[in-house]
Amino acid sequence: MNTIFMLTLQQTTAQPGGFMSWLPLILIVIVFWFFMIRPQMKRQKELRQYRDALKKGDKIMTTGGIFGKIVDINNDNTVIIEVESQARMRVSKEAIVRDMTDAPAPTK
Repeated sequence: MNTIFMLTLQQTTAQPGGFMSWLPLILIVIVFWFFMIRPQMKRQKELRQYRDALKKGDKIMTTGGIFGKIVDINNDNTVIIEVESQARMRVSKEAIVRDMTDAPAPTK
């Protein structure tokens, strides 16, 4: 008699299962996707398009903070830039991070 009562009680007070237990995890993944992963992918795509569209005469800045102007594009991976003292440097396209045409001229 006591066993039947306990089985009946377990069936009526069962935990919600299946989808409801996974819902918070699914919502966290969706929030991460829209607020962290998706914007980062968009920035990477824009940077890749910018690097592919580089041409001679563009003013750039590298990841190391070197400002220069593109003199020559060797192949698909490297460019030659000219820095302020007329020195030329070979730089990977992956190191180029910004377009400096809108930057104000440095004051001396």
